[in-house]
Amino acid sequence: MAGRLSGGGGAAVYTMAAATLVFVAAPLAVVVALSFSEGALATFPPVGFTTAWYEAVIANEEFQNAFMVSVLLALAATATSFALGVPAAYALDRWPVPGARMIEAALLSPFILPILITGLALLQFLAAMKMRDAAVNLFIGHVLVTLPYLVRTVTASLKQVDRSLEEAATTLGAAPWQVFWRVTVPQIVPGIAAGCLFAFMVSFDDFPISFWLGDAETMPLPIFLHSSMSKVFDPSITAMSSLMILTGILAVIGLEKLVGLRRAMSV
Repeated sequence: MAGRLSGGGGAAVYTMAAATLVFVAAPLAVVVALSFSEGALATFPPVGFTTAWYEAVIANEEFQNAFMVSVLLALAATATSFALGVPAAYALDRWPVPGARMIEAALLSPFILPILITGLALLQFLAAMKMRDAAVNLFIGHVLVTLPYLVRTVTASLKQVDRSLEEAATTLGAAPWQVFWRVTVPQIVPGIAAGCLFAFMVSFDDFPISFWLGDAETMPLPIFLHSSMSKVFDPSITAMSSLMILTGILAVIGLEKLVGLRRAMSV
């Protein structure tokens, strides 16, 4: 197998991987390129080079409000999903919880159900409960769709934990919370970080849930972007999209630095 991968088979695999990367990254590159166009409309290829669209977008109070709504909502949803998902995953993996399979299936059900249908169902349920605060409704909806990412990644990390280290710590007199904090957590940090990254990006980029539960006063960035596109499609739209892409890149870099720091401290 190794010989085949290093020969013609390896070249084919690398070529396919490169083609897939180009296929995924090309639309993003086009969006970023259009954001620097001097043209009045977003047309490809871009015309000239200017940063005026970024300056206009950043100075736009409506964009600022929508961006802050999305960032704060994503942070709140990620923090809540972390607080709920890690204990839930640990309990389902380590404790004899009655109906554990059914509970896990319920927690992961947003992976299976169409997100647009989930948003509509949430709208009907929250309306029946007479919950009219858009900020609260958005928070509930985003936690519902981000929680499965924490549960899934942490559960997968717990399956790979070296249980002998936990048993050794217990034998040496460590309390259960000490075993969890000093032995288990350092081994599942990558899973927690991955889950938090997925949760943040899913919440930050979410359109279907926000479409049903948001309002004019509490408008996340994807909804504001969609609303702006319905008026005119100029390079300011691609500038907003580019800033969303940049936010995702910074989130990845930040979590990578954080995980690397914790690993260094745990050694």
